[in-house]
Amino acid sequence: MRVTLHTDYALRMLMLLASEPGELHTIEEVSTRYGISRNHLMKVAQTLVQGGFVESVRGRSGGLRLRRRPQDINLGAVIRTTEDGFNLVECFDKESNTCVISTACGLRGPMEEALAAFLGVLDRYTLADLIRNPGRLRRMRQLLHQEAEAV
Repeated sequence: MRVTLHTDYALRMLMLLASEPGELHTIEEVSTRYGISRNHLMKVAQTLVQGGFVESVRGRSGGLRLRRRPQDINLGAVIRTTEDGFNLVECFDKESNTCVISTACGLRGPMEEALAAFLGVLDRYTLADLIRNPGRLRRMRQLLHQEAEAV
């Protein structure tokens, strides 16, 4: 299984927002701290706002913050929101399926089961679980501040 960069960046953004809940974070700041594309992050933020995970505060001193508490943000829900689809094999997409053996193939069932297991594991975790360990949280913040200072 593999997630897109869009999802990867969304999870990173959510972890930053959750780790520093009292602050508003701009796209520019998040981009600098992670060393990733500002333009891509704008799209990611839009997806997270539309999904109800993040709130965008407009204005001169605006920015992004979590719309929900970290313990109320389910990772499976984030993945389902940020991924375009889960067509692991061609026959998953009925509109573009051209596989000549799809009506007789036994691959679809195991692939559907694998996808369900993948999402099932993620459904057991929240954003709070990702930042729960104080040592890891402290180290993550240090790394993000070092990256921002290096730029």
